Amino acid sequence: MPNLATARAQRFHAYVERLTTALGHRDRHGPLRAYVTGLCLPGDRKSIEPMAARVDPRHVRARHQSMHHFVANAAWDDGAVLRAARETVLAALERHGPLAAWVVDDTGMPKKGRHSVGVARQYCGVLGKQDNCQVAVSLSVAHERASIPVAYRLYLPEAWAQDQRRRRAAGVPDALEFRTKWQIALEQIAQLAVEGVPAAPVVADAGYGVVTAFRDALTARAIAYVVGISTETTVWAPGRAPLPPPKYRGHGRPPTLVRRTGRHRPLSVRALAQQLPARAWRSVTWRQGTRGAMRSRFAAVRVRPAHRDDWRSTPRPEEWLLIEWPRAEAAPIKYWLSTLPQPATRADLVRLAMLRWRIERDYQELKDELGLDHFEGRGWRGFHHHATLCIAAYAFLAAERLAHFPPEPLAFLQPPRVPKRFTPRGAPRAS
Repeated sequence: MPNLATARAQRFHAYVERLTTALGHRDRHGPLRAYVTGLCLPGDRKSIEPMAARVDPRHVRARHQSMHHFVANAAWDDGAVLRAARETVLAALERHGPLAAWVVDDTGMPKKGRHSVGVARQYCGVLGKQDNCQVAVSLSVAHERASIPVAYRLYLPEAWAQDQRRRRAAGVPDALEFRTKWQIALEQIAQLAVEGVPAAPVVADAGYGVVTAFRDALTARAIAYVVGISTETTVWAPGRAPLPPPKYRGHGRPPTLVRRTGRHRPLSVRALAQQLPARAWRSVTWRQGTRGAMRSRFAAVRVRPAHRDDWRSTPRPEEWLLIEWPRAEAAPIKYWLSTLPQPATRADLVRLAMLRWRIERDYQELKDELGLDHFEGRGWRGFHHHATLCIAAYAFLAAERLAHFPPEPLAFLQPPRVPKRFTPRGAPRAS
């Protein structure tokens, strides 16, 4: 009877064989096996050459060439491989209940130079400041037990999108036009809906939530959301709304737009939070962390978003405004708007808003353990192929965590045995 490590390795190899069915040409199956295996082997660097040295130490140069062509040049469909990975995770999740959310996020990868596709001086969340980096937009399916990115696309800054010379050098598809991050996210959401992924509320941070057009587009698709907003976002306080259009006086066109006046105006969510009575605030625990219960103080009230509503003929519908104000803080620290149905509880809102922590942990593991940000090529195709294979490897590990307890280390495979003092030919260093 095989031991646990051997059984896990057998499940891994069976999973990789399922991934190969999404590739088409059989000559791509071997490089895929080698690449995904290399990602899961122990090792600090998950760029192609060190992985080739770990996967096939006796034939590093040939293996490197094969893996490089497969990732940088071969025209296989990232979406097909991601769908195969997604199905594996969804099948494992079904045993634990329905999806909790679709989580929109983006992740930055610091870069030097200016030739890697999409690199520009822009905000990089990893560094917490503006710097030279690439940024990818992702959509993850999330449950309280597990989560996995199921759509992933590089954000191409407008300067890149308009630079034909750099586009050609990096292999950016001709048909690709500039899209903002929130527009990319909407396209990913629409595609997942077409593919029949089980529906769930959309969760996003304030980088997306402050965009009224993003929220309106989700509402138009009948998709509920819990999204972060800024302190300056304006709303009508509970029980208030813009004034109706003035009475028609018989001259010109009848007035149709709702109104504000000097004394009847919306207020910022920060100002509203300061006006709420003490009874509006309650302590909510949303999960158990490594240091105990994760708990804070929240208020949840019904408001009407007010952004440019004086150009509308009707007030915006009521939504939830969720506010976090820890007792130790001098002012609230986070705000969200949500279109969850009115019977939703404060605890429901908090659990969904806080589910983004899973995606942050996913990216940390994808980068630290599987080398999501280790790709050294400069092209559009290679960037997405490498990310797809990292996510596919992570999907297997997520499914394993759901099915088997306790979880094992991410790098669980054993490298091939070689003679003592053997140095792989072509390797940058002994691995």
